Amino acid sequence: MEVKIGVQYAARELVLESAQTPAEVEQAVTEAMAKDSVLTLTDEKGRKVIVPIAKVAYVEIAESSTRPFGFTTR
Repeated sequence: MEVKIGVQYAARELVLESAQTPAEVEQAVTEAMAKDSVLTLTDEKGRKVIVPIAKVAYVEIAESSTRPFGFTTR
């Protein structure tokens, strides 16, 4: 699953591929907002991304899209 995090005053968003479910990511965001703490997510390779929730502008949760490869017809 792909997670995009918009950070205030940053020109680019953070993008990570996570093995967590959309419900788990939503719960992590909600808990971080309730506690006014940090948002901690883990990507597919086991790396942790930690963002202060006060600096988060938005969080976009989307299923990973499979890209076509080779010669395809549409």
